[in-house]
Amino acid sequence: MKSQFIFAAAALGAAVPAAAQVSVDSPWLRETPPGAKAGAGYGLVINGGKAADRLLGGSTPVAARVEVHSMTMANGIMRMRPVAGGLAVPAGGSVALKPGGYHLMLTGLKQPLRRGAIVPVTLSFANAGAVRVTFRVEGIEHGQEDPHAGH
Repeated sequence: MKSQFIFAAAALGAAVPAAAQVSVDSPWLRETPPGAKAGAGYGLVINGGKAADRLLGGSTPVAARVEVHSMTMANGIMRMRPVAGGLAVPAGGSVALKPGGYHLMLTGLKQPLRRGAIVPVTLSFANAGAVRVTFRVEGIEHGQEDPHAGH
């Protein structure tokens, strides 16, 4: 009987979805002004699994699309572009989604993102599949780094 229990527990452990290995720490969305058609999402994507994964995008009831974007500055010009093929998240590692770098872009907003609101987002990963994350909308100044730090 004991060996059957161990076998069943091992089988259940093997059946744990890969999504349990991927999480987002401190997820937040930036508040948007009325009429904005796009918003941005941030947090720390953590891959606790033994295989690398890729964040491909996602979905949410508050926007038409959720894409992974990168932001770069070159010669004083800011460029935001989708990350082709998704954002690599190393096995046992993490990737920061933060202002001025990689972020989630919510396009086709169906409503403004208001400070204090809770927004469900289902992220799509190449291996982990669908991962549900609850984002909190923070004020426009949240997460901004001091431009004078380190100078």
